[in-house]
Parts: sequence; structure tokens; C-alpha cells
Amino acid sequence: MMNISILHFAAPPIVGGVESTIFHHSRLLSNTGYDVSVIAGRGEIFNNEILLHLIPEIDSRHPEVIDIGNALAIGEVQNEFTNLRDTLFQKLNVLLENTDIFIVHNVITLHKNLALTAALKLISEQKQPAMIAWCHDFAWQDTLYTPDLHPGYPWDLLRSPWPDVRYVTVSNHRKDMLADLLGIPGTEITVIPPGIDVDQFLKLSPLTREIIDHLALLDSDPLVLLPTRLTRRKNIEFALRVIGSIKHDFPEVSLIITGPPGPHNPKNIAYLESLRSLRNELLLESNVHFLYEFGELGQTMTIPDEVIADFYQISDILLFPSYHEGFGIPILESGLARLPIFSSDIPPVRESSNGLVNLFDPNGDPMKVGNQITSYLKSDRAYKLRKNIIAQFTWNSILNTKILPLLDEIGIQT
Repeated sequence: MMNISILHFAAPPIVGGVESTIFHHSRLLSNTGYDVSVIAGRGEIFNNEILLHLIPEIDSRHPEVIDIGNALAIGEVQNEFTNLRDTLFQKLNVLLENTDIFIVHNVITLHKNLALTAALKLISEQKQPAMIAWCHDFAWQDTLYTPDLHPGYPWDLLRSPWPDVRYVTVSNHRKDMLADLLGIPGTEITVIPPGIDVDQFLKLSPLTREIIDHLALLDSDPLVLLPTRLTRRKNIEFALRVIGSIKHDFPEVSLIITGPPGPHNPKNIAYLESLRSLRNELLLESNVHFLYEFGELGQTMTIPDEVIADFYQISDILLFPSYHEGFGIPILESGLARLPIFSSDIPPVRESSNGLVNLFDPNGDPMKVGNQITSYLKSDRAYKLRKNIIAQFTWNSILNTKILPLLDEIGIQT
């Protein structure tokens, strides 16, 4: 695997959008097998597998950098600028000796440390390592910054294309801005957006994450939740037939049944066996999951309440086909989690939902219910947006569809 160095003014745990991007990029690339190091002016070790090299003069807030920046803002290029440029060039050359790909965030288009920008220009002219300019902001196109910029060197470094440097922007809008700024075709710029960490954002427990990974649940389309014990009054066979109907339009549908067999009736084990048989008959082995079966070393699994709560957050539909309930707490939990509900039309559900859920006859036609769910999913914009985000904007999807292909391409070229 190639050695990758990532540079920015600051590194995690400093809070910022670029710092967050560096955190995720470096951990994902390290987990993939790359040898990753981060170079910054400020920061702390944030991952024991990732080397952190601190050069204080890289920091945009370093006193010497601020003094030089103040002089540059009024158009003065002093000896201190040249001295710092040369010092940074020498220090970076040592750190980059074994680097194959050098990813630079923002420094090549932002004026926060122009001595660093100038040092990087000298490094780029050596053509080794291969350099990626990851551009988030553009000083020459921001009216807040343009009063501090002047024609000529070093300010023009921020608006001139650097030969043999690969440009990346975080959106198509930014790509168009950068193409206009540098006077290059947009086809020469790669768009790689930042992402979202589903685990972190939803605060998922480690066990939830383990189940999600084991069953590839984030790839489900849709993910249907049935939080119940395995007893006949829960009418789970109806749910399986509904899933069989949905599968015609949504082949990646998944149904998660969270509970074990009910503890008070020995016939519930036989009921589980009948459900397994029905699952096989309907060809749903990869679509219907009894979490009870996923304990370690062949043991059964008991799902704690916090994991059940996590599933309300990651699921797309609640399917609740019970023949009868004393009350039906999952209706309240789903409503609180804003989870669309398709439920049996039984008195407790009507009472708790106040008519604000999708009701069906638990003795009716499962295909009709499947058609209702299918129609709902095809028209619901929130569902479509959620699936689009999971498919395109999680860090893992960005790594696999955007970052790794770019690194492979550059690796082949070099």
C-alpha cells in the first residue's frame, strides 16, 4: 500500500469542517491498509495508527505567520516571508521523503499562511510526491479576503493552476468556482464531498453497529422494523408475507424482528420453526432476520433496550401486524422517532395513535399491505433523501466510490 501524508493548518481534535474531514479520511485510509500520517501546525494524536507531525509554523495562528500575514495584507513581501518559506520547504521535504501521495487541504487556494503555500509550490515542482490540492475555500473569490490580496507573487499562487497537481473540490458548485478561478476545464477537477458518520450522528451503540455490519443493514432498501417477541398473537407470518410482496419492487428490503420466543409458552419454539420454514418458502432468507439467532458461538442473543432504540432511528418503516395487544408501546416509540407506521387496525392502536398511522386488517391480504407500503415509499421524499444520503454521503461510501478510485488512478500514473 502507498504512503499518504495529509496536511492542513490544524489537525483533530481542533474543531472544524476540514479537521473533521481529515479525521475521517485518515482513519478510513488507515483501516484500508494505507500508511497514513498527518502534518499540521496544531493538533493532538487522535488515532494510534496514524502518525502526527507538528510543525508549529504551519499553524495559521502562529505569531510569526500572523506577523508575516499582516505585512502581506498591505502588499509587503518581507525577508521574514522568504525565510519562513524556505524553512517550511526544508522541514516538509524531510517528512515527505517516503510519501507517495501528499494531500493538501485548503492551503493552495487560501491565504492563511502564504509562506506555507509558497513552500508547497516548491515541493510541487519536484513532482514527488504526487500532490492533491483538496480545495474547500478560495481567497480570490471571497470579498471578505480580497482586500488583503494583491497582484503578483505570492498572492497569485492562490489563483494560478499548479502543473502536475490534482485538484479536488467538495461540491460541483465549488468545482465551477475553482475552474473559473484557475482558468482550467472542470473536467480536470474531481468532486469528492464530505460525508456523515451514521454511528456518531445517531449515537449508535457498539452492539447496534456490530449487527448493522454483520447484516449489511445500511444497504437495506427499505429497512422494516418489527420489535416484538416471537409469539403467535404477534402475527409475524403476516409480516413475512408482506415483505415477500414488497420484494418485487424493493429486492433489498430487510425485516428485523428483535425479540426471542415468548418465555411462557413452550409452543413458541415450534412457532419460530414455522416462521423459519415460511421464510425459506418465500425465498426471504437474506431479507428476514431474527436477531434472536445472532448470539456468539451459536448462543441466542438478547437485545438490550438501547439497541432497540437504535433500530427505531435507523429503520424506515414500523410493521406491526399483531392480532391483539394490551396497549402497543412500539406505536408510541415509533411516533417519537418519526418512524412511519403500518399497523393492525386494533383498538389499542387506534387509541394510542389517534388515527395518525396507516392501519390494515391483520386477517386481510398481506399483498395489499405490501402494495400500500410500496406506494408510500415510492412517493415519500424524506425516505428517498435518507436512502440517497446513505448511498452517497456516508464516509464509507465516499471512500469506496470516490477516494480509493482517485488514489488508485494517481498511483498508476506515478
